[in-house]
Amino acid sequence: MQNTKQMWESETSKTVFGSDRYIIAPAIEVSDNIVPNTRLKMDGLGLLGSLPKASIPVVFFDPQYRGILDKMAYGNEGKGRGKKRSQLMQMSESIIVEFFHHIDNVLMPSGHLFLWIDKFHLCQGFSDWANGTELEIVDLITWDKARMGMGYRTRRVSEYCAVLQKLPKRAKGVWKIHNIPDTWRESVKGKEHPHQKPVGLQRKLIAAVTNPGDYVVDPAAGSFSVMVSANLESRNFIGCDLEG
Repeated sequence: MQNTKQMWESETSKTVFGSDRYIIAPAIEVSDNIVPNTRLKMDGLGLLGSLPKASIPVVFFDPQYRGILDKMAYGNEGKGRGKKRSQLMQMSESIIVEFFHHIDNVLMPSGHLFLWIDKFHLCQGFSDWANGTELEIVDLITWDKARMGMGYRTRRVSEYCAVLQKLPKRAKGVWKIHNIPDTWRESVKGKEHPHQKPVGLQRKLIAAVTNPGDYVVDPAAGSFSVMVSANLESRNFIGCDLEG
């Protein structure tokens, strides 16, 4: 990382909004059972534990939790979208924290975690998940899904992508796209998974914090929309899901 530090220091006259990314992810080798750009069926913690330390520029994480369904007791399990959602294997808070520690371990310095959360966890707070790691919250994106969701009072149309960065926190020379709005409107059609995420937004985020050929990791991939997004940006993908 010394060369990267020297490059940063030599670029002090350039604006923080520069479009160059001069942090370089190290070349990595993965075990034979980790096949890039495929839908792996395995446990995400096991996947993260098999990756080299401090080697990955970006991880996406969409925890499978029942925050809204349990806390608000909507009672729609077995009906409509609630049926698919309730059938997913759920993560406890302690498991989510364990994922955070593994993600912190594999992210390279100044690497990014894009964390999908709902408004319940946004309001209640989720920073405790990162306790004991070098991950810090640096931004938040609202995804307007362009369709109505659940709600006793207001009906949900949004989810949220929290942007966390591993220390040292830097934008200059790391984040190279500066026209991404903090409210992103994109509908997802033909959903094959109850937690399917927007490919367009994920493509932008991947392009902002990686270089072509870099590895993008998703240890709870669901519909594998991150794989689609990464491949469309000429990045490699490593990810898995318990359902494959």
